[in-house]
Amino acid sequence: MQTALLVKQLRSEFAGPFELYLGRGACAAITGPSGSGKSLFLRMIADLDPNEGEIWLNGRERASMPAPEWRKQATYVSAESGWWADMVIEHFSANTRSEIATLSARLGVRADLLDAPVAQLSTGEKQRLSLVRALLPNPPVLLLDEPTGPLDEESVTQVEALLQERMAAGTSILLVTHDARQAERLGVQRYRMMAGHMETA
Repeated sequence: MQTALLVKQLRSEFAGPFELYLGRGACAAITGPSGSGKSLFLRMIADLDPNEGEIWLNGRERASMPAPEWRKQATYVSAESGWWADMVIEHFSANTRSEIATLSARLGVRADLLDAPVAQLSTGEKQRLSLVRALLPNPPVLLLDEPTGPLDEESVTQVEALLQERMAAGTSILLVTHDARQAERLGVQRYRMMAGHMETA
């Protein structure tokens, strides 16, 4: 299997060192108790929190590109989605409305919500639309932190189906989840985080 993401000696003062090999189109699922370092690990890979170590994506070293470019390649989706403007549509690139509507419909989100104020969205709608935002540019790696945490069973099924499709097309996913069954369904590789250290589950 072709390597997509390679993590070597990644560490911070709070966690690590971490080693990870993730193949193209594969999913590595990470479970573990709250506060064990799962989200921190994703944020370190995305270079959002202080860290040391080496990371390669499709043969390119993270250190060789500016941070914003890196984050477009390894896109992080937080467990609490970020919204900075008043209206939903303002968070998306121009001229992508039809693609947004298509992806949103796949995830059970009504198209008219694109013209709604963010304040009108439920937690689950925000989470699914933040996933749509991450999927639109089709990054090679997705770093997903509890992407289905606030969702009902039907919505979870829709999200997982879309993620499976993306993996089949070559997207690699690093998934943090509290749902052991979801880790089994999606994760070719499974890990457990305990007190800032990760082991094979």
